[in-house]
Amino acid sequence: MPRPRSDIRPRILRAARKSFLEHGVRGASLREIARRARTSIGMIYYYFKTKDDLFLAVVEEHYEGAIADLEAALQGPGSFEERLVRMSTRIGNLSALELTTLKLVLREAMVSSERVPRLVERFKRGHIGLIASAVGEGMSTGVIAPGPHPGILILATLAISGMPQILRQFMGENFPFADVSSGEGMARQLVDILMHGAAAPGTKAKEAEV
Repeated sequence: MPRPRSDIRPRILRAARKSFLEHGVRGASLREIARRARTSIGMIYYYFKTKDDLFLAVVEEHYEGAIADLEAALQGPGSFEERLVRMSTRIGNLSALELTTLKLVLREAMVSSERVPRLVERFKRGHIGLIASAVGEGMSTGVIAPGPHPGILILATLAISGMPQILRQFMGENFPFADVSSGEGMARQLVDILMHGAAAPGTKAKEAEV
C-alpha cells in the first residue's frame, strides 16, 4: 500500500536531520536526503523552496514545542523566582530530538554565517523573546534591581539558568561534577545564584572595611 502524501514531509525532515548532522547544511546533498526519505528531489522542492528553508523547518519541528513549554513555565502561576525555576527545569529535561536540534543550531552558528541571521530572528521571537519579557517584568516590578543593560540581564539569565543544564545533558557520564543534582535540583541552585548571587552575606560590607 502506498504511503499517504501527508507522510512525505515528516520523512523529508527526518532524512534532512540525519544528513545535516553528518555533513552540515552546506555539505548535505538533496539527492541523498530524497533517497533517505524515499521520495524525489522534486517533492523536497514542493515543500521547501531552498535548502535553508528545509534546515529551518528541521529546527522548527521540535523548537516550537519547547517554546510552548517555556512560555507556560514563565507565564504560569507562582513567584518570579519559581517561574524561572520551572523554565530552568524544562531546559534540563530536553528530549533527545530537542538536543539534536540544538546540536544542529550550534554547528551551523559556528560554521555558517549565512543562516545565523534567520536563526537569530526566529530565536528573538522564541526563547530570547520570552526571557526578555520575563526580565522586563522583573525590572518593572522591582524584583530585578535597575542598573545593568537589559541585554546583559537576558544573557545572564540564559547563561546561568540554562547553559549548565544543557552541558549536563550533552556531556552525560562525562560531566565533570557527577554529584551535582540535575533537573529541578540544579534549577533551584542556578536560579538562587542568578537572583541572589554567590557572595557570602556581608561580603560588600567587609570589602568596604578593608
